[in-house]
Amino acid sequence: MQMSPSYTAVAARQTLHRPDAPPAPEPARTQKVSWTPGVRGYVQRAFDADSATIGVDPAEMQQRLRAVITQAAEAGQLQTIDWTTYPLPQNLIKTERDALALSSAQNAHIANLNASTSYLSSGANIPERSIKRKNNDLEATDAEEDAITPPWKKHNTNKGSIEDRMTGKSKKQDKKQKKNDAFRANGLGTNAAVLEKRKQRFGYVSPEPSPHPSSRNDSPERTGPLVGTCQIVEKSYFRLTAPPAPDTVRPLPVLEKALNLIRNKWKNEHNYNYACDQLKSMRQDLTVQHIQNELTVKVYESHARIALEMKDLGEYNQCQTQLRALYKMSIPGSSEEFTAYRILYTVYTCNRTDMNNLLADLTLGDKQKPAVQHALQVRSALASGNYHKFFRLYLDAPFMGAYLLDMVVERERIAAMASICKAYKPDVTLRFIAQELAFFGDVDAPEPDAGLPQCLEFLCQHGGEPFVERKEDGDIRFQTGKAIAVFEGQRAAAFRSVDIKGQI
Repeated sequence: MQMSPSYTAVAARQTLHRPDAPPAPEPARTQKVSWTPGVRGYVQRAFDADSATIGVDPAEMQQRLRAVITQAAEAGQLQTIDWTTYPLPQNLIKTERDALALSSAQNAHIANLNASTSYLSSGANIPERSIKRKNNDLEATDAEEDAITPPWKKHNTNKGSIEDRMTGKSKKQDKKQKKNDAFRANGLGTNAAVLEKRKQRFGYVSPEPSPHPSSRNDSPERTGPLVGTCQIVEKSYFRLTAPPAPDTVRPLPVLEKALNLIRNKWKNEHNYNYACDQLKSMRQDLTVQHIQNELTVKVYESHARIALEMKDLGEYNQCQTQLRALYKMSIPGSSEEFTAYRILYTVYTCNRTDMNNLLADLTLGDKQKPAVQHALQVRSALASGNYHKFFRLYLDAPFMGAYLLDMVVERERIAAMASICKAYKPDVTLRFIAQELAFFGDVDAPEPDAGLPQCLEFLCQHGGEPFVERKEDGDIRFQTGKAIAVFEGQRAAAFRSVDIKGQI
């Protein structure tokens, strides 16, 4: 008898495909998107170094750029959008941040005003404010003692009237009562008076009618910035102690005429006191009217150049600080020139922290500008102690950079003399020193004997006169080996303190 197997035979699988499974769907073919030249130009402008914005990271900019192009592609607007004028991703991010910050500040201010107004309108009992807290505490203590001690046991040195002694009244209580009556008579002890004062503090001022019809209080309350009506072109500067009247402030057209007049007078008369007074008055009129445009930049640039020419670092630095803020607002101006000035000014002040912050703020576009490159080369030469390169850059300064370098060159000549005394022994010619320290107008082609008297005067002023030696052949030499200690001390004294008047 044949036994049946205890298993069920199945056919072996030759492949991994299941016979009963439906066939796998074919992957969908993605349609290739062709970008228009406008989109390509927009992407190129977004990655341009000149378009970099402080505070917006490149990763954040790329994410926003991807979102803008994706949204336009999904909406089918790649061909219709004018990409040459469409805002860049970094500008969109900055605009949204500014709007969000402004909205948050306004909401917080409105919430505070509503809370204060609702509390005052509810008629809550506001305690009377005493003149001094200590006096109030002492009066409360005296009142408790009066309540405990009977009137006939109280000690009264002045012995008041029999009526006061019988009723238990004291002079202190009478004085307190009179004070409270006077306090209420002045309107300071009532809720209505406190409410009115709180309204004034939060800006809810209700103008009172003036008995004089021609008074300025009759004019409607101003809700926006001040707009001047003064037509006088020349106006002296006065420090404000109160909000100015419109008839004392010059409007924008008059300020443009005033700037042209001041420039012409400066070229012809060169009167710095007059020019500084008029320019400060213009800056004040622009500030009180909240004007921030190209005229504002021109006024501050003109004042900065004139102050730099007259070596007035206080006024120059105030103008420089305002110009930095105006340039960040993308207002056109000479940003290359004044960025270079700011680097040279920081070199003068020897402030390493400010220099590091300034170098961090420079974009790739800024570093490619010639004036900024010159200022960075000056900083590099001084940082490495390369006095030979520094004095050649000093003679080739663009714009008005030489005025700032004039304030640095004296101490750098002292430092260079300390290095020359160590490197060249026992002596060198006076012509060599004059050529190295840029006493010649042209270092590469100096004129005969040009700059030698100035160089000799410089050495004598800083203690080098005993080391000047005139040879028989008429050659003047300087004994460097003996003058090392003198110029080392002079260098330490020159870098000990820097005058930074007007620093903000």
